[in-house]
Amino acid sequence: MRKLNSYFFSTLYALFGHNVLSKTNAVSLKKFFCISSVGAEGSLQQTASHQGVRSVQIPFKLDFGSNEHKCFTSMADVQKAWMYKEYGNFQQVLKLEQIDVPEIKPHEVLVKVHAAGLNPFDFKRGYGVIKSFDSPLPHVPGFDVAGVVVKVGSQVSKFKKGDEVYGDINGDIVEGQARQYGTLAQYTAVEEKLLALKPKNLSFVEAASLPLAILTAQEGLDRADLQEGQSLLVTGGAGGVGSLVIQLAKEVYGALVVAATASTKKLEFLKSIGADVAIDYTKENYDELPDKYDVVYDSIGDYPKSVKAVRDGGKVIEIAVFEVEPPAFSFRLVAKGENLEKLTPYIESGKVKPILDPKAPYKFSDVLEAFAYLETGRATGKVVIALIE
Repeated sequence: MRKLNSYFFSTLYALFGHNVLSKTNAVSLKKFFCISSVGAEGSLQQTASHQGVRSVQIPFKLDFGSNEHKCFTSMADVQKAWMYKEYGNFQQVLKLEQIDVPEIKPHEVLVKVHAAGLNPFDFKRGYGVIKSFDSPLPHVPGFDVAGVVVKVGSQVSKFKKGDEVYGDINGDIVEGQARQYGTLAQYTAVEEKLLALKPKNLSFVEAASLPLAILTAQEGLDRADLQEGQSLLVTGGAGGVGSLVIQLAKEVYGALVVAATASTKKLEFLKSIGADVAIDYTKENYDELPDKYDVVYDSIGDYPKSVKAVRDGGKVIEIAVFEVEPPAFSFRLVAKGENLEKLTPYIESGKVKPILDPKAPYKFSDVLEAFAYLETGRATGKVVIALIE
């Protein structure tokens, strides 16, 4: 790839005129075109970076005197992103802004975002729950990403331009702080170690639904040391994490019995993704039932009630409550691309499937609506944003 030099840009300006490439916008325009052979026709894509003008295709025909395939690119230096500059309810503080495309460090890649998964922690962070150790405002929310690598840092060895990747862009939000600029943008910078190649059988939207939720499910089951033939109870089995706990417990860890709680209308859904026992929490208190389990995965913060459902010597995983006592434990997720890679065979074989809420994907322009829905706690599976090109 070669960037357009000033002489060549001037030539384009002369050819196409001021109505196509204005001098005012020339510096910040996104320019792209390819010439496949001598005198071949192509197009110039123009995107104004400050006025919100949509891309347009302008035909051209130029002679370069060679049969070499030539592409000339220059990435825009600004992008659209959802951002909040103060803590509060996203319906009041989250705004669509024009911001700089992030610079990447030597160990990072720049990803063109095709889809971004939403998580409850996104809006909880917006309320300031980790304010004491968070990165400074303003913030672009979003942990989960699926997209295409468009630029690689000097020390990156695992990925190259054009790779389709996915991951949780925040490795350890306590030790390393959550990233100031997340995935609800056209581009995001990500550490190489946090990404994995997107499973071949998944769309970008499906892939974006997985990282934070599936890594949370996986790490909790690992820490509880769930063994083949054991039993497991999942609270909130129809949610983003719970639905993946059910699948991993059955298909990866070999649990003999998996029980899960949900509302009446979601009981059949629980069974469809592998639950052996579906408990209607609107009619039964799971902690008062005679069956007890080797492991209880509490995805909804039902402690200490959750402890009453575990067998003697069992373990209770808490991901929404942090001040707990044995046999319960909580943990801090440390996201790693290599852990996503371990799950690739199960995903590509169809044994573990992404679960998208029926309302998903939302448009990039409907982020506020998507967060409002997520905050109701009624989502089945994951809420995902399909981002603009």
